[in-house]
Amino acid sequence: MAEKDAVPESEFLRLRTNDVELHTVAAGPRDGPLVVLLHGFPEFWWGWRRQIGPLAAAGLRVVAPDQRGYNLSDKPGGVQSYGIDMLADDVLGLADALGRKRFAVVGHDWGAVLAWHLAARNPERVERAVVLNGPHPATMRAHTLRNPFQAFRSWYVGFFQIPLLPERMLRTADFAALRGAMAVTARPGTFSEEEFARYRAAWAQPGALTAMLNWYRALPMSAGSLRPGRIRVPVRVIWGDRDSALDAGLAEAGLSLCDRGEVFHIPAATHWVQHEEAERVNRLLGDFVT
Repeated sequence: MAEKDAVPESEFLRLRTNDVELHTVAAGPRDGPLVVLLHGFPEFWWGWRRQIGPLAAAGLRVVAPDQRGYNLSDKPGGVQSYGIDMLADDVLGLADALGRKRFAVVGHDWGAVLAWHLAARNPERVERAVVLNGPHPATMRAHTLRNPFQAFRSWYVGFFQIPLLPERMLRTADFAALRGAMAVTARPGTFSEEEFARYRAAWAQPGALTAMLNWYRALPMSAGSLRPGRIRVPVRVIWGDRDSALDAGLAEAGLSLCDRGEVFHIPAATHWVQHEEAERVNRLLGDFVT
């Protein structure tokens, strides 16, 4: 299946933003309200394929980039190129490249962390935000102190800080560890072999694996930007409660910082909620961002 067949009536663009070019999929009417879909680790724009079409059909201009370091987007060198403010400025620059001042943002996993940050930092640009199974970064430490098992569940964050070794391990046997981690943390049958072939091709792009890990390695230098602050824009949290890496209580922890927030728990879904419960997620997204 070609990429265009996966998302009918879509466009593939390279947009210049914040001194990088991001490979971006766009769909929907060009004058429709803008919504930016931000994927997490270790996905790329393809992780939103079940959402792009329905949101575009609802009249939205939908943009789903390969984020900095991923798949076909630019991969600047150095950990310092992946700080949270740099990543947030990429998203603002995408909106600028499309001639938009205001937009809605939807994020999953690392994309959700970025959506939280944008909603707090740039309320003059972000109209509303949806986060899927991604913690507000300013709540993680306090939540982990109250729930020590969360530290065990997040062991990989520390492992990814190590130079070189994570790349060697994850690249071994055609990315077997990455494929296995996705498969074992999802409901059976969530990811097909054809889908994993697409992910392997994205991970194998020159420089991609190190760039993807640099998002984690830049966390310590981003600490000063991740202080808790009130979020004034409307926020909707969608949370798959069977997430093996993130405690469901993190949904409410982030919501505690919101003036206007709500959470929808999906008890049978895992971390990969937009894949497993696409129709329900699409309804929750459409109702909110339109």
